[in-house]
Amino acid sequence: MLTLINKEIRSFLGSLIGYIVIAVFLISIGLMMWVFPGGANVLDSGYSSIDSLFYIAPWVFMFLVPAITMRLFAEESRTGTIELLLTKPLTDFQIVFAKYIAGFTLVLFSLLPTLVYFYSVYNLGNPAGNIDVGGTMGSYFGLLFLGSVFVAIGVFASAISKNQIISFIVAVFLSFFCYVGFESISSLEFFGAVDDLILKLGINEHYVSMSRGVIDTRDVIYFFSVISLFLVLTKTVVSSRKW
Repeated sequence: MLTLINKEIRSFLGSLIGYIVIAVFLISIGLMMWVFPGGANVLDSGYSSIDSLFYIAPWVFMFLVPAITMRLFAEESRTGTIELLLTKPLTDFQIVFAKYIAGFTLVLFSLLPTLVYFYSVYNLGNPAGNIDVGGTMGSYFGLLFLGSVFVAIGVFASAISKNQIISFIVAVFLSFFCYVGFESISSLEFFGAVDDLILKLGINEHYVSMSRGVIDTRDVIYFFSVISLFLVLTKTVVSSRKW
């Protein structure tokens, strides 16, 4: 399984598109945090806080993660190597999980450079270091969980189509719906007493909770549950190729 993980990571980082995707993510975040005027601009806010990163990143992740994951299964299906892969001494779930870990690792690679932004804000404080480090680390954990869910969604979208563009579009749609769709539905008066339950089905409710710097067991269980759901769905799709 480690061989498959390494293969996927090398394949992504061995192409120009991989570095372009990561660069676009970092540059877009950097521009909104440091250059473009507005509420997200750290220099305009007047106090040392990196909260704007955790507000902007989920929206950028909606496009970054599908760009990373769209080829994981779709390319294998298009080239016909999926049949060869399924003959390897790996279970279907091991194949799916290896693809997932590779995608998550790539997301982690893209997120690590943002620590430079944290270091900059840390030193801009008056005095230096006047920033809620604990809360920031908790927010980073929330962003990692969010990215891991988007990866699981992206892997599933890649498994259901041979076309990378279709996989990308499906992943963006599902990520958007899971992030804010349930929140929008819960705001409708039609559902009445179950509004709160519908709200808690959405990712944003749990991500915002973690972004406060508090790691709640309920939020962790939620994220692991959503990840498991999409991985099981992906495994079902992959297994169906043998039927």
